[in-house]
Amino acid sequence: MEQAMSAQNYMSGFGNSFATEAVAGALPQGQNSPQRTPFGLYAEQLSGSAFTAPRHENRRSWLYRLRPTASHAPFLPYEGGKLVRSGPFDEVPPSPNRLRWDPLPIPAEPTDFVDGLATYAGNGDAATGVGVAIHLYAANRSMQGRVFYDADGELLIVPQDGALLVATELGRLDVAPGEIAVIPRGVRFRVELHGPSARGYVCESYGAPFRLPDLGPIGSNGLANPRDFLTPVAWFEDRDEPTEVVQKFQGRLWTCTLNHSPLDVVAWHGNLAPYKYDLANFNTINTVSFDHPDPSIFTVLTSPSEIPGTANCDFVIFPPRWMVAEHTFRPPWFHRNVMSEFMGLIHGAYDAKAGGFAPGGASLHNCMSGHGPDKASYEGAVAAGLGPHKIENTMAFMFESRWVIRPTRFAVETPLAQPDYDDCWADFTKAELPR
Repeated sequence: MEQAMSAQNYMSGFGNSFATEAVAGALPQGQNSPQRTPFGLYAEQLSGSAFTAPRHENRRSWLYRLRPTASHAPFLPYEGGKLVRSGPFDEVPPSPNRLRWDPLPIPAEPTDFVDGLATYAGNGDAATGVGVAIHLYAANRSMQGRVFYDADGELLIVPQDGALLVATELGRLDVAPGEIAVIPRGVRFRVELHGPSARGYVCESYGAPFRLPDLGPIGSNGLANPRDFLTPVAWFEDRDEPTEVVQKFQGRLWTCTLNHSPLDVVAWHGNLAPYKYDLANFNTINTVSFDHPDPSIFTVLTSPSEIPGTANCDFVIFPPRWMVAEHTFRPPWFHRNVMSEFMGLIHGAYDAKAGGFAPGGASLHNCMSGHGPDKASYEGAVAAGLGPHKIENTMAFMFESRWVIRPTRFAVETPLAQPDYDDCWADFTKAELPR
């Protein structure tokens, strides 16, 4: 039987230690693994960090389920997911050229979330726990009779078109465009579509789990506030029917079939769990005097590296916001960056690109490649009046990484790539110095 969601579907807070049960009395009291668990449930610890990780880094939850996850046949190679790739990304030599793509089209054939994944780029290596893979997805049907999990990394899902229901072992998340979902490494889930199709982006982080950035002199409030992150209450399904389990392990997809649904966790407690966040709740900090701030001021989540302030991956957004800077060029300025930037657009227009960067599309500006506003955006900003102005009806974002983001063969050779992208910076007028 499938359990109906309660009126109180979510618990509030980032990184909290939660306790939740779908059946009263299912959670053991006073200990994690009693000799006899309530109702004969199986106690299982899900560890997202080493046992001896510092307490503030330690991520684990105790799950109480109908069957142990250890009960399964051997995994075999999965024949689907033909466009999924993983680090090290060495299919094609990395190029210093700036790249941009049109939106991924919705498939003509029935395609779910797993088979609709296409890897565009990445860096690092899943085997060594550093770097990211960046995928786009396009689907026209729900996952049916199967679930997926990623043993290589944590998944940050950014829907662009079409709302999703993400049913996980630890509860269910409704995630619409303008929201994000984060699924911890190893958590099994099923993606169902609320409408006829769905499209979006996925950042697979091989490194440290995403967390809130430090605020420094901003103070104790601002940017993404912890209370706005929502973790689902316990939910389970009791289905004795064949269910395929597809996992990603060391860059390859594998499959086995169970005789039941593995989404059977009746109760759980701990601080390792999926969560969602509405980007509209982001408390944007911006200049109230002069000069556009560094884009790091718009960081929602960060996966840190061993170098302080130099991220394995930052998730940065460019949300609606007031522009009030005096005597200032207000769009993002021209720059070259030691970090590498992969951008996407959820809806609207990006204020540094007057055309060509469509919702559902993407761009890549790698380490030290010059980029910035296109010619039309630059000329418009230079000539604009500088009264208070609100940028509305937009949401762009960026996955920024300390390592060069290497495109896949698919990304380089797909007809979705825009061969004329460089033209948006052509024909800038030369500056005239006094004679």
